[in-house]
Amino acid sequence: MADDDYCAGTSTRTTGTSTSMSPADGPFAACALCQSPTEYPESHKGITLCPVCEWQEAERTMCSG
Repeated sequence: MADDDYCAGTSTRTTGTSTSMSPADGPFAACALCQSPTEYPESHKGITLCPVCEWQEAERTMCSG
């Protein structure tokens, strides 16, 4: 499986919502970088990132050494 195939299936940017979230779970906070819904509730303190941006931020932090 190519990286593009994996990312296209799980990215919140392409679908607008994550497959694990449902409207019954309540309002979710918007990602601070791309404005996609996150896995965190709106009442969550601090900067919230969607799974894609969270992963990319971790990669940047790890590579900055």
